[in-house]
Amino acid sequence: MTVRVRYAPSPTGNQHIGGVRTALINYLFAKSQGGKFILRLEDTDRTRYAPEYVQNLYDTFAWLGFYWDEGPDVGGPSAPYVQSERFDLYKKYAEDLVKMDKAYYCFCDAERIEKLRQEQIAEKKNEIGYDRHCRYLSEEERARNLAEGKAYVIRLKIPLEGVTTFHDHLLGWIEWKNEDISPDPILLKSDGFPTYHLANVIDDHLMNITHVMRAQEWIPSAPLHKIMYDAFGWEMPELCHLPMVLGQDGHKLSKRHGATAVNEFRKLGYLPEALINYIALLGCSYEDGRDIYSLEELVSLFKLEKLNKSPAVFDYQKLEWFNGQYIRQKSDEELAGLLRPYLIEAGIRAVDDPKADRIELAAMPLIKERLKFLSDAPPMMAYLYGRLELPAAETFIPKKADVSATVSLLGECAALLSKYGLEDIPFVEDRFRARAAEIGKKLGDLLMPLRVAITYTRVSPPLFESMKILGLEESLARIDAAILHLRGA
Repeated sequence: MTVRVRYAPSPTGNQHIGGVRTALINYLFAKSQGGKFILRLEDTDRTRYAPEYVQNLYDTFAWLGFYWDEGPDVGGPSAPYVQSERFDLYKKYAEDLVKMDKAYYCFCDAERIEKLRQEQIAEKKNEIGYDRHCRYLSEEERARNLAEGKAYVIRLKIPLEGVTTFHDHLLGWIEWKNEDISPDPILLKSDGFPTYHLANVIDDHLMNITHVMRAQEWIPSAPLHKIMYDAFGWEMPELCHLPMVLGQDGHKLSKRHGATAVNEFRKLGYLPEALINYIALLGCSYEDGRDIYSLEELVSLFKLEKLNKSPAVFDYQKLEWFNGQYIRQKSDEELAGLLRPYLIEAGIRAVDDPKADRIELAAMPLIKERLKFLSDAPPMMAYLYGRLELPAAETFIPKKADVSATVSLLGECAALLSKYGLEDIPFVEDRFRARAAEIGKKLGDLLMPLRVAITYTRVSPPLFESMKILGLEESLARIDAAILHLRGA
């Protein structure tokens, strides 16, 4: 048996962490078994469907770096992979269920259904749902309604008694009382559109899906699907309902916890490798004492038995740590290329600027250890591309000093730089340390106004290395500008 799994999103919103995690686990399982990973678009909800959500789906997975073997954009033997292009199939199979007496035509209009609902609410019934009125129509009534062209939906016959039993790879055998299943749900709407349940079961069967791996919130639909598989006489795929992903407060992960859409993480400056690595660990274990895995390693180590039953908690700080680890694994050339779009978007550099390219490459050793996100780079590097507005005078002034003393310290720095240059940074730092001792100052007090003059902030990448990138002439010019600024304060 060739393992075939699918990711079947509804293109009614941007891709988010929960969906990507489901897709990733399906992918890891398929590849670990030498199987196929399939994308199917369940686009029957036309009120919320938008083409940009389909494009977001393609863009997201192209960025993440793992893709499907079959799907709408790549084709495959089970095409079409878009549900709105498969309506004739759904109608045929729904009619087959009617012929097998496993489903029936329901002619109840919206007015009757709403009146029934209101009556059930008024009577405070525990279950609100269809009363199976048309299930018991005589053959004559049914034939007359059809002959008159009366609009109908097709409803599934749920057994009136007993239980439906199905197996879940993670949770074991599950029994569901048939009386607790939605009474005779609609399979085919009056406009010919299938409901999720009908399309899902037919597509999984015709696409030869062997394993359905989805979030645990879908468990209530499983008994209904089992009844449909039994009605058709088909074998149900192996189910594996994945543990939920929760926020730190114990509630289902949502926007209130922070970014959840993948394009938000991308914009913030997360690396796809970090996101994949962290998501793969949510509710799943691989090797003790190890956190960092490549996608290929995750594939080779993945086993269904390593999935946990209990919910996983999404920890943004842990993800941030992963991101930092992957940033530091990048070569200077790779990292400079990754940062470039953020610098361009911030207006710090032009798209085509060889001088800026050289600055970035030289700056990578200075900032690599400091970056948590790629988006940290623009404010951290802006001073290297040109002069910025000088901060207020008090930013320059060390403790127990005033403007006059700070100007004097900047003069000392300018003299030292003019004398020793920036070629041998360890030597120059020693000269600064010695001079600070000679004038009775701490090295930090001597360097603080210099740091602000050069980088416009008290906290920056390594100072002397920054000045070497800027060059001696520009560094001295910035000191002069700071002195004029302080004298005018």
